[in-house]
Amino acid sequence: MKSRNMTMTLALMMVAAFVALTLSLSAGVASVWAGSPKNGQLHVTKSCPGADTGAPGGSCVITSSNLARLDGAQVLYDQVPYLRVPADSTSGLLDSNVVVDAGSGNRAVGRCTLDFQTLLGLCTFSDGTGQLAGFEARVDVDCRPYGNSCTWDGKYGFDPQPRR
Repeated sequence: MKSRNMTMTLALMMVAAFVALTLSLSAGVASVWAGSPKNGQLHVTKSCPGADTGAPGGSCVITSSNLARLDGAQVLYDQVPYLRVPADSTSGLLDSNVVVDAGSGNRAVGRCTLDFQTLLGLCTFSDGTGQLAGFEARVDVDCRPYGNSCTWDGKYGFDPQPRR
């Protein structure tokens, strides 16, 4: 009987220790992740001077960003905007691969879509190189009122990628 009580007590102590360890580790991971500068809200303003608003080979420049790595970066589009009515630039959309080039091999790759009637869209980024390796983001695009600047607002994170 004494042996059985001792075994039961030991088993309960092990279960309690396991539960305490699990809770402390999960709370620690959550608090480290939540406070990490590797993820958060992304706010960007970009300027597309002249006719280079999304034309292939054209570019925009990020004029301000709460993510310092993106300040001054070029935004490069590689596909032609689609126009429903060829002479009407408000009749179509841009749906293009995009590269954010922050210089020195620091690039993010993704895709952007912009409706030319509403001047609203979406950009998603799936990876990058250099300081932007593992960069992921989903941002709403707003180019209203019509002009040459747009904002990106959404969430970003850096997903650790295995060494290639």
